[in-house]
Amino acid sequence: MSPPNASRPNIVIIMADDLDSRQLSCYGGENLQTTHIDRLAQEGLKFNNLIASEAMCVPTRASLFTGLYPVRHGAYQNHKPVNLGVKSVAHYLQEVGYRVGLTGKDHVTKPKSSFPFQIVPGFEKNCVATTDEYFLDSIADFIQSTKDPYCLFVMSANPHAPWTVGDTTEFDKAELKLPEHWVDTDLTRRQFVKYLAEVRRLDNQVGDVLQLLEDNKQLENTIVIFLGEQGPQFPGGKWTLYDNGQRSSMLIRWPGTVAENTSTDAIVQYEDITPTLVAIAGGVPLKSLDGRSFLPVIKDSQNTFRDYAFGIHNNIPEGPAYPIRSIRNNRFKLIVNLNSDQMYRIKYMTDTTNRQQVYTSWVRKGENDETAYKLAQRIVKHPPVEFYDLLHDPYELHDLSGNESYFTTIDEMRKELFKWMEAQGDTGAGLDVPIKRHK
Repeated sequence: MSPPNASRPNIVIIMADDLDSRQLSCYGGENLQTTHIDRLAQEGLKFNNLIASEAMCVPTRASLFTGLYPVRHGAYQNHKPVNLGVKSVAHYLQEVGYRVGLTGKDHVTKPKSSFPFQIVPGFEKNCVATTDEYFLDSIADFIQSTKDPYCLFVMSANPHAPWTVGDTTEFDKAELKLPEHWVDTDLTRRQFVKYLAEVRRLDNQVGDVLQLLEDNKQLENTIVIFLGEQGPQFPGGKWTLYDNGQRSSMLIRWPGTVAENTSTDAIVQYEDITPTLVAIAGGVPLKSLDGRSFLPVIKDSQNTFRDYAFGIHNNIPEGPAYPIRSIRNNRFKLIVNLNSDQMYRIKYMTDTTNRQQVYTSWVRKGENDETAYKLAQRIVKHPPVEFYDLLHDPYELHDLSGNESYFTTIDEMRKELFKWMEAQGDTGAGLDVPIKRHK
C-alpha cells in the first residue's frame, strides 16, 4: 500500500461529549478563548449548521458511525444498541485500505461485529469518570505503525457531567454570560464554572493532538475534523430538540483543499459524515445509507446541501415517555410534541426533589420571579406544536405556532416531517416504550 497522499489523506476526528458549541469562541462564545479549537476554524472550514438528529450520546454517535438515522440503525433510545447486522465506518474505510482506530469513549461500539475499530489506549473511556487522565504514546504508535492511511477517532469525555476535571479558578462565576434561555441562579453559575473548566480541558486535548501530529510531521497530510456531539446537560439542551440540544459544531482543516478561515451555512447532519469520509477515501457511494457525502461543500463552502434537517427524541429510559420530532431549515424550526398532554421529565435534570440539580434552583426562583417561572415552565410543559424563527430568535423563546402568517410554512414543514417519519418507519409515540432486554 502506498503512503498517504493528497488523494488518500490520513483523517483524525476529535469529538467532544455534551458540548454547548456556542461556548466555543470561534462560534461566538464569550466565556473562554478556545485557542486550539479556534485554530482549526482559522485554518479550515467552519460549519454553522451541523445538526444532531437526536440530542443524546448513543444515538448521535451511532448516526455518526453508521450513516443511518436512529430508527434505521436501531439505537433510537439512549443506551440501546444498534440492530444486528448494521455496518459502520470501520467496515467501509477498511474495505478501501484504511486502518480505523478509536481512542476514548467507546460505549456505542457494541456489538464488535458492527464496530470493528482498532481500540487505541490513551483517552478516558468512561464519560462519567471523575478523572480524565490521558496519554498519547499509544496514539503515536497507531499513526506511525504502517504506511497505510488511517482514520482515527479521538473521543473525549469532556465536557460530560459530573464536571470534576479542569481548573475552575480560571472563571469568575459572577462574570459569566449565561445563555438567554437559562434562569440566573447561584447554583447555575457554580455548575457552569465546572462545565467551562471541562471545555477548557477539551480545548487543551485538541491542542495536544495537533501537536502530536505536528511532531510526527503528519499535520499537513492529515485532515483534522472537530465535532461537538450534541448539546449540554443543562435544561433545554441535551435530551431536547431545541437548537441548544441538536445544533452542533464541525470544523475541518484540510491543507491544500479547504480554504482557511471560511464558513458555510449548509445544513449537514451527523448521518452525512460517514458517506463523506468514504468519498474522501476514494470509496464508492453507499446508496443504502440515509446520509450522503457533503464533499462538494468542503471543496466550495458556497454550495448548499440539505433543504431540511430532522430530529427525533424518545425519552425512555431517561424519563417517562415523551416523544418529540422536529424539522428545521436555515430559517425556521418546527417541533411536534407527540405527548404534549404530559409533563416532560428527565431523571438527571428535572427532579425537583434534588436540590443539587440546576433546574430545581430555577423552579425555586420562579416562585417569586415571573420571568424565571416562564423559563422553568418552558422546560417541562410544551404545546402540541412549536414554531420558531431561528434567525431572529436563536434561543427559541418566542413560539410563533399561533401566528397566522406562518400557517402555510408550518403546514409545509409538518408534511415534510411526517413524510420523513413514514420513510424511516418511525411510528412516533410507538417508539417511546420500554425495550425488552434479552438476557
